[in-house]
Amino acid sequence: YGKELGDDSNFGDALLDAGESMKRLAEVKDSLDIEVKQNFIDPLQNLCDKDLKEIQHHLKKLEGRRLDFDYKKKRQGKIPDEELRQALEKFEESKEVAETSMHNLLETDIEQVSQLSALVDAQLDYHKQAMQILDELAEKLKRRVRDASSRPKREYKPKPRESYEFGETLDQSNGGFSCNPAPKVSAASSSFRSEKPSRTPSRIFSPHLDQPCCKALYDFEPENDGELGFKEG
Repeated sequence: YGKELGDDSNFGDALLDAGESMKRLAEVKDSLDIEVKQNFIDPLQNLCDKDLKEIQHHLKKLEGRRLDFDYKKKRQGKIPDEELRQALEKFEESKEVAETSMHNLLETDIEQVSQLSALVDAQLDYHKQAMQILDELAEKLKRRVRDASSRPKREYKPKPRESYEFGETLDQSNGGFSCNPAPKVSAASSSFRSEKPSRTPSRIFSPHLDQPCCKALYDFEPENDGELGFKEG
């Protein structure tokens, strides 16, 4: 909307400066989102979907073999010793696999720390760029405030009014109106009556002095509905 205020508007130019800075901030924010997703969110999601899920699988398998070993251990003497020994070996095997997978995850935590560090670095870089953009905008606005304060005030000069003669058509001017001349009536058939109207037994005809009236040249008898009859005079 800054351009709609005109080229000489200081406020309009300030709005354009602010809008451009907001656009740059949005671009920096988009870059931050992309970097965070690639360097932190995606690796963390891969850790959850792969490494942690694999550890959970080993722990679940270990729990099943532990229950099987406990059950056969309680039945010792009723089942062959070889069956008990195999249950113990499977339990020990699952226990070793689960411990190894958890150990490997803990030994690679440097990757997770590095990814977290990359997240903080990306945020720090974003805030630095945002601060620089806002500092530049603040300096521009301060400069415009100084320019507006030192600019001499312009005196308002209204446009001269146009004069019109009475009866002149004003259709071409804003807010003008059209004066249509009254229809011409011949002197023989239209005039203002000065004499008193004749009285009739049924009614008294008294025309208004400010309204035109007509004088009939001959009698007329109505023949159709809606027609008005009149007498000469």
